[in-house]
Amino acid sequence: MFLFRQQSPSLPSGFVLDLEKAPSPVVLNRLLAKCNEETHPPRQLALALKKSSFHLSIFEESSGKLSGFVRVTSDKGLNANLWNLVAEPSRQQGQLLAVLVHRSLGILKRTMPGCSVSVSAPVMAIDALKENGFLIDPGGIRAMGFRLR
Repeated sequence: MFLFRQQSPSLPSGFVLDLEKAPSPVVLNRLLAKCNEETHPPRQLALALKKSSFHLSIFEESSGKLSGFVRVTSDKGLNANLWNLVAEPSRQQGQLLAVLVHRSLGILKRTMPGCSVSVSAPVMAIDALKENGFLIDPGGIRAMGFRLR
């Protein structure tokens, strides 16, 4: 069962959420690196952004600086995956992550009700994911990854 938190977390003052404008691969890699996440070759990242179902970006209103990001892929039916879930390390990091997770799940719930949602997430996002009903390794299922190079 999809336990979706009813109360939407609010975006901190001075930030805007954008569903349309994808950040450039260079800007996204900069945020990924700042969050100690793996960066990707710009051409591959641009292709991943293009092929994603949707993505959400959080920008600082005053400077336009990318402060949070998540992209979503899906088979448009049964499964969806959240990737590159990150937020600028700051005192608002948890709140930014909560907004990204909640809004992503809201879009998926409207467009693909009943789909299974998985996420590849850094440790910093665990609380935001748990607050939105994600179970860590449900039923003892462990995910594995293999880096193609």
